[in-house]
Amino acid sequence: MRAAYRVGGIIAIVGLLIGLGLNAQPAQAQPETITIAAANSLKDALRKVLPQFEAEHRNINVRVIYGPSQTLRTQIEQGAPVDIFLPSLFEEIDQLEAKGLIIQGTKRAFAATSLVLITGTTLPAPIRSIHDLQTIPIRRLAVGDPKTSSVGKVAAQFLAHSKLEPKLKSQYILGEHSRAVLDLVAKGEAEIGVVYRTDAISNPSVRILDTAPVGSHTPVRYGVAVAWTAQNIPAAGDFITFLLSPAIQTLLQEFGFDRVSLEVGFAQREEVKP
Repeated sequence: MRAAYRVGGIIAIVGLLIGLGLNAQPAQAQPETITIAAANSLKDALRKVLPQFEAEHRNINVRVIYGPSQTLRTQIEQGAPVDIFLPSLFEEIDQLEAKGLIIQGTKRAFAATSLVLITGTTLPAPIRSIHDLQTIPIRRLAVGDPKTSSVGKVAAQFLAHSKLEPKLKSQYILGEHSRAVLDLVAKGEAEIGVVYRTDAISNPSVRILDTAPVGSHTPVRYGVAVAWTAQNIPAAGDFITFLLSPAIQTLLQEFGFDRVSLEVGFAQREEVKP
């Protein structure tokens, strides 16, 4: 009799376990996270690009750190946990590559822009072109700090090439990055500013006056690469492929970016994999 009860009890327990197993839902995989270190001048474009990427790659979440390109590069050199580096000047990636601090085969140029002269729309300066800066006096010229920002480095090259630096250097107001320079002009703290066209094109508080000649500075090409500190190289490769896709290249043009030859820093998709 006791044996029968034991057998019945065992059968009941087995039945309960089977029932629980049938009703249990399979555990869903947690989304992976990739960290992007991006130049401040990419902020508007990425606000549109990243939701599309996450919608197409539901297993990947994106975390973005914005800052001046030079500062971000220094942080990566020091071991910051970054998967993807998106500077506003391609040579920032070249510097990391020279130190062996990017994953080989992942470096690409994906967009370009111009260096432009701007003024505010509320109290515009009596300037129409770069040439006017030689003859018309101004009180304040906002430029990026060349020690911290790519736009500062490029602006310094342009001002030196145009022989404007000796005349205007005492009027400089330094901004940490391109957006900071833009704000100085938009708020009327500087009459004129030198920024990337991608920053100025969507801001109603500033007006573009002129474009710096191509030969007056290093070409402004935006680059992408997987950093040596990357924790998720396959997902980072997916993002690079997405960024270079025709649809996203067209979208970037809406934010004032120019196309570049995608052969620059060319890497086959399979080379992005570990």
